Amino acid sequence: MVPRMLTTGHWLALILISVALIFDFTNGFHDAANAVATVVATKSLTPFQAVAMAATFNFVIMFFIPFNVAATIGKGTVNPDSITLTVVFGCLAAAISWNVLTWWFGLPSSSSHALVGGLIGSAVTASNWDTVNVLGVTKIVVSIFAAPVVGFALGAGLNAVIRLGFARETSRHVAWYHRLQIASSAVYSMAHGSNDAQKTAGIIFLILVAAGVLPKDAEIPYIAVALCFAAMGLGTLSGGWRIIDTMARKLTHLNPRQGLAANVGGGVMLFVASHFGIPVSTTHTIAGAIMGVGTSEPGGSVQWGKATEIVAAWVLTIPCSAALGWAFYSATAYLLATR
Repeated sequence: MVPRMLTTGHWLALILISVALIFDFTNGFHDAANAVATVVATKSLTPFQAVAMAATFNFVIMFFIPFNVAATIGKGTVNPDSITLTVVFGCLAAAISWNVLTWWFGLPSSSSHALVGGLIGSAVTASNWDTVNVLGVTKIVVSIFAAPVVGFALGAGLNAVIRLGFARETSRHVAWYHRLQIASSAVYSMAHGSNDAQKTAGIIFLILVAAGVLPKDAEIPYIAVALCFAAMGLGTLSGGWRIIDTMARKLTHLNPRQGLAANVGGGVMLFVASHFGIPVSTTHTIAGAIMGVGTSEPGGSVQWGKATEIVAAWVLTIPCSAALGWAFYSATAYLLATR
């Protein structure tokens, strides 16, 4: 049997899938701080040990979860009928650009919301606002505010409970906090992978639909999800030290007990969101938890000037990424039309 020749559309789809995996790599190094900032801040692990652990657990969780978040991005953000390969390129170029820009300035913005913003901006430019799935986008926008608030409450509450339960912290308690913090960081890495890596799998699904490889009602291929988990794990392994420094040292000063509370609080939030297919920001969640922990300490210890910069980046991510999506789509469509 002679194998079917690949068409130009198929080759373009393969190129775009490679670009999508590059985005997932930037997602990994951009968001590495989410899982490792607390253990680096408290010196429970060295920076390399921390990112190696995070990368491993980012990938391992793939074998234990449903792919609800991938379905939300692939089918619940914009109408798949409006997706072309040019639209997807505009989306990915916008998200990668925003990730690199915010990484350069050490701002822990949301890679997830950059992806969503880029997709909306590019798709709306290609067709119109009717292509947007209002319910799906509403869930994402609500999560911008809900994720850090819930993370803040869980981090503050858990820290207060642990502090009051063990008012007199002995060296033995501190040693256990270090061990439990490492374990909680591993769990948070799994939670990070369970939510973030799936989002790019949803974009790859849109690429395959646009290229005519899959019907729009198909299941998201397992191989697409596996590639995304691997790419994000490699990105996490590469570090992302600028943002790790912001989260670990410039937002507040953490001890092992506080790091444990932040990781557990943030991890609970992410697993619940992943279960319901809500693509929340792991960045917003852990930053909110860290702020909550710092605020719950007597006298408080959050650097609110830096926190204000971070929140501003959160608010700007979707509109700025949408504007970049518009720009990249428009430029690409113009170049293709003038060939």
